[in-house]
Amino acid sequence: MFPTVSHFLEYLFGVNIPLPFNTFGVFVALAFVAGYWAMSKELQRKEALSLIFPIKKKTVIGEPASVMEIGTNAFFGFLVGYKLVYGLMNYNALINDAQTVILSSEGNLLGGLVAAGIFGYLAYSDKQKAKLPTPKTVEVSIRPHQLLSSIVIWAAVWGFFGAKLFDNLENWDSFVKDPVGGLLSFSGLTFYGGLICGGAAVIYIARKNGIKPIHMLDVGGPGMMLAYGVGRIGCHLSGDGDWGIVNLNPKPFSWLPDWMWAYTYPNNVAQEGLPMANCVGRFCFELPQPVYPTPLYEVFMALVLFGILWAIRKYIKTPGVIFGIYLIMAGVERVLIESIRVNSKYHIGNLAFTQAELISTILILVGLGLIFYANNRKKNAVV
Repeated sequence: MFPTVSHFLEYLFGVNIPLPFNTFGVFVALAFVAGYWAMSKELQRKEALSLIFPIKKKTVIGEPASVMEIGTNAFFGFLVGYKLVYGLMNYNALINDAQTVILSSEGNLLGGLVAAGIFGYLAYSDKQKAKLPTPKTVEVSIRPHQLLSSIVIWAAVWGFFGAKLFDNLENWDSFVKDPVGGLLSFSGLTFYGGLICGGAAVIYIARKNGIKPIHMLDVGGPGMMLAYGVGRIGCHLSGDGDWGIVNLNPKPFSWLPDWMWAYTYPNNVAQEGLPMANCVGRFCFELPQPVYPTPLYEVFMALVLFGILWAIRKYIKTPGVIFGIYLIMAGVERVLIESIRVNSKYHIGNLAFTQAELISTILILVGLGLIFYANNRKKNAVV
């Protein structure tokens, strides 16, 4: 396993390059890039079909930088300099536990003040270059795909919040023992929490900018499926604990690599299992028994499902149907994988189910309902 990017580079090139980057975090970032690409393409396609339109906004040009703009940039610069300089001066600590260094109150005051001055000056000088003797108000046209950067940022912030919230609800016992650590930790993220909260934020921003929610949902379906597949690569490579149940069954095919059927996740970032012999460092644990590598299975399934959604999206004309299909696919995929995946279970009487199974079932029903509603609405519109 590759808990950090340094482990991965050492495996590929045999050279240890100490970098403070977590493999899982890098693939989360790549997942956003992949989702951004797919959603941007879809927004441009829908605009070309006149399904969504540019919006007109009035803006003032030629104004000098306001105190608020300079102050905001200076504050952001202070945070960057405060933590960055401290991290560089304590590089070994940053490499060994970047999360603790980043989330701690420790920092370099001088570095923060210098960066604050630089960022504040850049905000001031940038506005000075475009300053006019008399500022004027102009109307600008903003195309939908140009809004995507802010949409993705909102999705990331609220998606992270939702993913942490649902994960802590799913692992309530460990959350009660360490609520601060549970909320601030970068690990332990539940996809459905991110989907629900991040999706709500996307719909809000889209609606605010004149994009009909039904079209924004269709835009997001394929992109979210692709992002999910890319993100799961990080889960598998880092060994973040999203693996399956113990698998001692013989391989169904002799040609199938062992690691694709049953894997012990050595050097996993979750630090679960037994200590490994002759291993030095934090990530020296390996599961005592092999388990199903469920993140890997989800990578394959998500990428195949993305390919299907991407292929059929141009042929489905009814708004809302693509997102309905996405919900059904995502729900069925997760229900199938839950049967061999480690997860906390809820109990109601004799019925036992996981949080993911409950939400997946709801998604399937909502997807079916959305498809029915969309098609029925189209029929009534035609009549």
